[in-house]
Amino acid sequence: MKLQLPYLDQMLDLEIPDGNILAVIEPNETKGDGRSASGLISEAVAKPLDSPSLEAFLEGAERLLVIVNDATRPTPTAAVLDALGDQLEAGKARFIVATGAHRAPTEAEYRQILGVHYKRFRDRIGAHDSRDRTNLLDLGRTRNGTPILLNRAVLEADRVVVTGSVEPHYFAGYTGGRKAFLPGVAGFDTVEANHKLALDPRARALALQDNPVSQDMDDALRLLRFRVFSIMTVLDKHQALAACYAGDIRSSFSAAVKKANEIFSVKLPAKADIVISLARHPMDIDLYQSQKAIDNAALALADGGILILVASCRDGVGDRAYIELLGSSSGPADALNRIKEGYRLGYHKAAKIAEVASRASMRAISELDETTLKKAFIAKRTSLQEAFAEALAEKGGQARVTVLLDGTVTVPLIE
Repeated sequence: MKLQLPYLDQMLDLEIPDGNILAVIEPNETKGDGRSASGLISEAVAKPLDSPSLEAFLEGAERLLVIVNDATRPTPTAAVLDALGDQLEAGKARFIVATGAHRAPTEAEYRQILGVHYKRFRDRIGAHDSRDRTNLLDLGRTRNGTPILLNRAVLEADRVVVTGSVEPHYFAGYTGGRKAFLPGVAGFDTVEANHKLALDPRARALALQDNPVSQDMDDALRLLRFRVFSIMTVLDKHQALAACYAGDIRSSFSAAVKKANEIFSVKLPAKADIVISLARHPMDIDLYQSQKAIDNAALALADGGILILVASCRDGVGDRAYIELLGSSSGPADALNRIKEGYRLGYHKAAKIAEVASRASMRAISELDETTLKKAFIAKRTSLQEAFAEALAEKGGQARVTVLLDGTVTVPLIE
């Protein structure tokens, strides 16, 4: 079988003997009904779930705030704004980018997020800063003891419109919905306490009810005192809009989760000896985001197997705390022990990488240098085909191979 995997502005060739292929997987196809993205969004907004119409929701609004995702998410924010037209003018809408603990968007990223609407709303948009303590208000604590500190601008609004995309998340269960508030516009201490819960084995992809990370997010919603209108999108494997649900934030999120599960959960007959996992744009921005392609690939990989990550990491490693922790450890076991002794934000990422490294060998095709990758227990390779040939030689001619063509969002389920 011959494959081509997108990498930056090129395609990487990969040829795998047919006899070795266990599976080549990506999100499932979803059948559309011919409606455009604008049509899907407009219909969802016109028929909201468990909520008044958007027009009724906005009536009398004086301090309307719209929360949008940052550039690390493929959310079609511009398409949502296209469909809304001038409705947001009713409350003289202001916008905030839900960066969580990420950096603020660059000029180019603002344009990527908002498209043609950036010029229209340029003087009314800002980015959340989780470290600006003067701009945070304390709402209390969750059942897990996490302090809920949220951006003052959000809490001072009388109406909030939340936009987002729903897909599996390796420790929150799913993105979207309540994630706009936590971690989206939460303080650093809140994000750190919440992400520490990712070390719990119940914090995993597709899990919501017993997941302590997800519990925190649900508890944060219960502390809000303003009205929320949610617009949740679900993308297909081509990153085109597959579905949209609007209205009550819980109802729209639940409907989107069901659809996302149909698309992104893929059954496999068995685990493979070699797994090749691609982090597609925009999730290839850095190792922090691309790690999700490692975590999902690990679900399809047998113990002692070889994982080959294809991720440009064009913007580096992201938050450096996790990479420095890994790089200063003698090995995966040492890293995991140190994380248990003292947690810092980002260490959940180190833990997930170390857990995979403790049972598998990892290699990567990436723009990151050899030294940086080595800190994460990953060996750098410059040719995908050569990296695969090397892995096949190590595992033997009968090795089973699985390829994840969209590794950051494809969740393998072993039958």
